[in-house]
Amino acid sequence: MRNFDLNLARVFVLLYETGSVTATAEALHVTQPTVSYSLGKLRRHFGDELFRRTGRGLTPTAGARRLYEPLQRALADIDGTVRQADVFDPETMPGRFTVALSDLGEATLLPRLLAAARKHAPRASFTVRPLDVDEAEDQLHRGDLDAFVATPVLTSHRTVRIPLFNERYVGMVAADHPRVRGETVTLPELAAEHHATVFGPSGHVVPRAALAAHGLLDRVVVEATRFSMLPYLLEQTDLIAIVPEYVGEVFTSFRPLRLARLPFETEPIEVALYARHESSRSPSQRWLVEFMSKVLGERVSPAQLPPYAAR
Repeated sequence: MRNFDLNLARVFVLLYETGSVTATAEALHVTQPTVSYSLGKLRRHFGDELFRRTGRGLTPTAGARRLYEPLQRALADIDGTVRQADVFDPETMPGRFTVALSDLGEATLLPRLLAAARKHAPRASFTVRPLDVDEAEDQLHRGDLDAFVATPVLTSHRTVRIPLFNERYVGMVAADHPRVRGETVTLPELAAEHHATVFGPSGHVVPRAALAAHGLLDRVVVEATRFSMLPYLLEQTDLIAIVPEYVGEVFTSFRPLRLARLPFETEPIEVALYARHESSRSPSQRWLVEFMSKVLGERVSPAQLPPYAAR
């Protein structure tokens, strides 16, 4: 493009990724009027409306979506060349990161992440916030979060979604449950038992949806907001709960509980890492996203779970 300022491309990419004039100005260390002026120049240059204002900020038009990938890729190549020396060394540099996890993530993924970080990034420290899937994306782009892990599929143009692993659901009961004894719980058994379910901001909707599909919601006698209470509840009662399999494997490794296959297929879930687009990340954030993808993307078998005290 003749006479096209490279800074305009950077403004466009950041506006596309953040959906915010304020966030773009902060990222570029310029004033908001400067960004607004650049947006006007972009409109005149391309002869098209690139963004529309909505309640959630700037939403890209079809024209902006066509431009984004080639411009983002070109800027990434340029930045990669210019910033080769601008890297984060986890072994020698301090890094403070803020991530959001559900209570399931805190119980199952956080120990693995921190164990690996203590080994490979000894000067890194973490602040862990409770995951709210309705707020996490905005928190990410305000700079309140560096990354978050979630199961709901968020398809906003402002966020990169990096799949980690797939999960299926299983039943979980006390090890000495008086009636559910086999490796598979039958549909009549599910219909005869009382259930505990979890609802809330973490986004796990499959258990209740599965019960509703089979007309079993009236068998729910306990509803709570956190999965982490389930092992303590189930070991003291004859209730049954539907949980993600890996979570169940962790819980049964340190509490007197058993897992049982369900008599029907549930919608599989994909646990994913969410972060800003690479061009919007700092060197330390680029390291964090790569590190979390590698550490958390490796599913472990029950035999590889962290050792706990004997039951």
